Amino acid sequence: MEKTDFAFDEEYSASAEVESDEALEDYRLTTAEIQYHMPDYPNLVQSYLWQSLDRLPDFPKLNEFLCFWEKELEGTLHSVRIGYVGIVQPAEWSFEDSSANVH
Repeated sequence: MEKTDFAFDEEYSASAEVESDEALEDYRLTTAEIQYHMPDYPNLVQSYLWQSLDRLPDFPKLNEFLCFWEKELEGTLHSVRIGYVGIVQPAEWSFEDSSANVH
């Protein structure tokens, strides 16, 4: 199998460069399930998970990745499902008045 060097790996990272709290509000941890047709077996659909910090509502990093996919990779896109969650949330801890033994 031939190893391919993608400059893409260095360009995309899970950390977003944000300069202020105001800008941080628009970022979400975004996960996309990308389903695509396998190049050698077009009747089979394979799944790929992509995750990064991205901005709502237009998801610029995800769109760039999908453009890269369509230009550089052989697998034809079938569908994309997107999920996201805020990266700054209040603590959700609660203390209970009970205890349990753990083996």
